[in-house]
Amino acid sequence: MGGVTSTVAAKFAFFPPNPPSYAVVESGGKLVMRGVVARENVDILKVGTKRGNQVVAVYIKNPGAALTVLYSHGNAADLGQMYDLFSELSLHLRVNLLGYDYSGYGQSTGKPTEQNTYADIEAVYRCLGEKYGVKEEDVILYGQSVGSGPTLDLATRLPKLRAVVLHSPILSGLRVMYPVKHTYWFDIYKNIDKIPLVNCPTFVIHGTADDVVDWSHGKQLWELCKEKYEPLWVKGGNHCDLELYPQYIKHLKKFISVIEKSHLRKGSVPLPDQQEKPRNSTDFREISRPSTDQREKFRPCTDQKEMPRISTDCREKARISTDKREKSRKSVDRPDKFCNGLYQPEKARNSIDRFGEMMRSVGLCNIDCFRPTATAV
Repeated sequence: MGGVTSTVAAKFAFFPPNPPSYAVVESGGKLVMRGVVARENVDILKVGTKRGNQVVAVYIKNPGAALTVLYSHGNAADLGQMYDLFSELSLHLRVNLLGYDYSGYGQSTGKPTEQNTYADIEAVYRCLGEKYGVKEEDVILYGQSVGSGPTLDLATRLPKLRAVVLHSPILSGLRVMYPVKHTYWFDIYKNIDKIPLVNCPTFVIHGTADDVVDWSHGKQLWELCKEKYEPLWVKGGNHCDLELYPQYIKHLKKFISVIEKSHLRKGSVPLPDQQEKPRNSTDFREISRPSTDQREKFRPCTDQKEMPRISTDCREKARISTDKREKSRKSVDRPDKFCNGLYQPEKARNSIDRFGEMMRSVGLCNIDCFRPTATAV
């Protein structure tokens, strides 16, 4: 029965770029990724899974990092397309970051199935401990779109996990296409049933105008979290453009900072209204500035839920521009910009704290969740 489920899922859920955006070759006794800019702080890995596949992963080291992010990308991207974004996140969040391609994606072997993605994330997580000595309590799992599936599956099995980030997550595969009330055996990525089993702070990011995975998915998952962290609802944000909004990187940085200072505490959540001292940046181009954030406790959102809609193709290129001369501003989560759980997008300008300077020519819109189109058998 599980095999049938995976076969159905593969027809609707997985769209690996073809041809892959990169190649992996051996040079000088180590693996090298062709098609991207080589960096000294990046390791290219091939990791074996318990299902017999070899998945390609990139490990980006940050010398000032205390935490490591394990990033599961969306269903129509591969490592070559995500590489620059991963590098920027590692730099600006001051974390080590491990990203990987699912079986059948990029240069990973095998076929993309739900069960394979679970084995994939388990294998790369195990690699973090065995190769880099990363402890469970120093790991943050990050799942984008369909990547929320393997992320939450692994999170339910890691009692000491530091935190989880869900970026435009899905309640389940079937619920993306149809507003079903119950979970059926043939459904995939049953996140709605797994999120209550996660015992660490969970940060949910979702756009209110998402026309691929409706905003109601993110809201309901947040409501079901055991340890709720103040969510980021990006007003007007779609499925593929949240990186364009200044709130995205600012609130990720704030979340990482809070989690970095937190200790494992049963039944408690690091509150965003606790005043934090600014962290020293590891980017020599950035000058540390005093924080002017005024934080208040998040009030549960009372917005009317929208019905899930059938997903549509979303393949526009996201562009993020930056300016290192940005003046210190009041945080977007102050009461005047935070109302009923919605973050108001700021007026267009040329900077967002220098995040994504290398992203201008990179297409971040690589998520086409569960397109209900015919697939040749």
